[in-house]
Formats: sequence, structure tokens, C-alpha cells
Amino acid sequence: QLQLVESGGGSVQTGGSLRLSCRASGRSFDKYAVGWFRQTPGKERELVAGIRWSGTRTNYKETVKGRFTISRDDAKNTVYLQMNSLKPEDTALYYCAAVGIWYTDDENEYDYWGQGTQVTVSS
Repeated sequence: QLQLVESGGGSVQTGGSLRLSCRASGRSFDKYAVGWFRQTPGKERELVAGIRWSGTRTNYKETVKGRFTISRDDAKNTVYLQMNSLKPEDTALYYCAAVGIWYTDDENEYDYWGQGTQVTVSS
């Protein structure tokens, strides 16, 4: 079974940067699509960025385009989310998730989830 652990969250000021990491263990996940999701109290969980298992295609929520970059290093079984120019509205609990298909935007299709890492952006 695939296990995922997120790290890299923290508290930053507006305009700051963080790099989140999602490390997989238990098996190689080079043939898994991976998505970063976030959730705040009272709001639905949303996809922030996704990457196909080949790494040749990526997808981003419109509001983070140009600021966030998702990438993967399959040799390290790790997917990253580089977040620049952070805004207070980016404050959320961030999760990574994986599924053994080419790609999907549907959170209900993701089989494996980490426990989340908190990102807090203050003014």
C-alpha cells in the first residue's frame, strides 16, 4: 500500500514562499497521478495543482497559476508544491493525494491521502 506524508508547511507573511513536499513510501509511485488539495473551515476541499504520472502535464487552480509550481522526482518518490507570492487566501490545510491512473481532477478518485500540512499566510 502507498503511504503519503506531507511536510513543509508553516507560517509566512504575505508575499513569502514555502515548498511543500509529499513523500511516498511502501511502493514506487511513478505510475500515480498526484494532486495537491487544500481545505479551510466551512469550505469544500479543492484541487490546487495536479500532475500526471509521466510528469508531462500539469494542472492548476486558476488563482494559483503563475505562483505555484507542482513537480515530481520519482527517484525520490516525492512530489513538490513550490508556493511563491503567498496570499492570506492561500491559508489552508494542504493535502497530497495519489491515484494509480493517468490523471483526474476528481478528488473522489484519489485512493491515497496524506494527513495534511498547515499553511498560514498573514498580512
